[in-house]
Amino acid sequence: MKDSSDGVREELSGTIKVIGIGQSLRGDDAAGLAAVLLWRQRYPATAERPDVQVELAELPGIGLLSLLEGSRVAILVDAIRSDAKPGTIHILSEDQLETFRPEAGSAHGWGVAETLSLGRKLRLTSLPMKLILIGIEAGQLNMGGLLSSEVEAALPEVARQIEQLVNQ
Repeated sequence: MKDSSDGVREELSGTIKVIGIGQSLRGDDAAGLAAVLLWRQRYPATAERPDVQVELAELPGIGLLSLLEGSRVAILVDAIRSDAKPGTIHILSEDQLETFRPEAGSAHGWGVAETLSLGRKLRLTSLPMKLILIGIEAGQLNMGGLLSSEVEAALPEVARQIEQLVNQ
């Protein structure tokens, strides 16, 4: 986003949005938030580019559609649950998200796949042309828990993957 002369913020055309999703007080569910924060710390020149917008979203639910508005490309980073071992990194395109639904998807209920499916069914034209999910396999999701060592160890690689995707 940029500030116009009257102080109103407007979307830049061609914006790349990097959105970390999760609950900061629920163990590995905070993986998406932690990964985006680490990426922003390690790659500040990229994170501060005028065509890049960074968001942290705790339980966005249907509000994710609003966060995606105005972007050309969206890179979502979230904890997911499947049969893989904790800390496994999944890089998924929007059409691949269906395989993580409904019992496997987001680690916190109404997730990315369901939200995007609804947005596409409503024929929202403001959704990005390209969407990528970096899913970090969650282990423990205890309230008040910290990230597991497996997820913590995966974060530098996730940050590197975000950097690579933003620069493609």
